[in-house]
Amino acid sequence: MATLTIRQLDELTHARLRDRAASHGRSVEAEVRTILAAAVGRPDQNLLLSLRVDFACSRVALELPERSDQPRSADLT
Repeated sequence: MATLTIRQLDELTHARLRDRAASHGRSVEAEVRTILAAAVGRPDQNLLLSLRVDFACSRVALELPERSDQPRSADLT
């Protein structure tokens, strides 16, 4: 298990962390671990599916050019 030291944390932020930890019944250290784990954790939904939904709802209309060249045969040798 790794150790992380945070220097120069302002008093207001520390006080808010103490209040938040107390409201959740945890120590400040446990509260910070929970916050960090949530911040870097996996998304609730697959990232690609999320992007697909986001782009499906966008109103961007892209024009696709007509394909003018003929398909080439594959050289498998």
